[in-house]
Amino acid sequence: MRTYEVRTYGCQMNVHDSERLRGLLEDAGYVRAPEGDQADVVVESLLLLNHEFPDDSKVLYITSRYYSELANRAARKLTVKAPSSAEAQVLMAEAYQARGDLESATAKYRRILEQYPKQPGVHYQLGQIILAKIPTASEEARREFEAELEVNPTSPAAEYMLGDLAWRAMKSDEAIPHFSRATELDVSLAQPYLGLGVALNAVVRFAEAIDALKKYVRLTPADPAGYYQLAIAYSRIGNKQEAERQRTLQLDAEEKLKLGSASTQGAPQPH
Repeated sequence: MRTYEVRTYGCQMNVHDSERLRGLLEDAGYVRAPEGDQADVVVESLLLLNHEFPDDSKVLYITSRYYSELANRAARKLTVKAPSSAEAQVLMAEAYQARGDLESATAKYRRILEQYPKQPGVHYQLGQIILAKIPTASEEARREFEAELEVNPTSPAAEYMLGDLAWRAMKSDEAIPHFSRATELDVSLAQPYLGLGVALNAVVRFAEAIDALKKYVRLTPADPAGYYQLAIAYSRIGNKQEAERQRTLQLDAEEKLKLGSASTQGAPQPH
């Protein structure tokens, strides 16, 4: 027998949302699970709902709330069961970082490296903090991202940041291999494709730029930047018709962004 569990969060209006989700699950052949701690059932139910109704706003909302609860529960358990572990220490550093306490976060990350010098992700976060504090401190940040790759050679985020720093320094030939490597390490990351396309456009490698930028707009269709760069590339290879089409897509995306921004301004906040 397949079971499910749905929990209700927030105000009384969410009870209706939960009842709708129960109906969807029961229509799919599931029955309600007994009362108790059913975290695994919750996750299985969420996976089913997102498979059956991937674009349902209620499903997406409840999914975000449930995963948030499960994440908080796991974090509390980690700090109780293994407080001195590298993972627990990183969790604390990330909490400082999220609150904007960059000095405490930096100190915590440095202490982690003293005890766990091969812990993945720590050098990357230090590089990000350096840039957040001093955007022009690119050389210091670059050393942290390079150190991250020594610890974790398959980090697409570190490769991307090295490409971005090279691009900011107007070193397109240096940026391209980093962006390219990032796309190879994780094909689902959008930003490296944009960085690669922009850098390739800059060095007049338009056909290669088009390939990278087409992948970017497939992953991030709402961003006008991809269409803008595609319009440049198509124009430079003489395909004026496609350049105009990309320009139209760019303007449409910009208009949608403006409408979306306007619709959220002045909107009443939930209580």
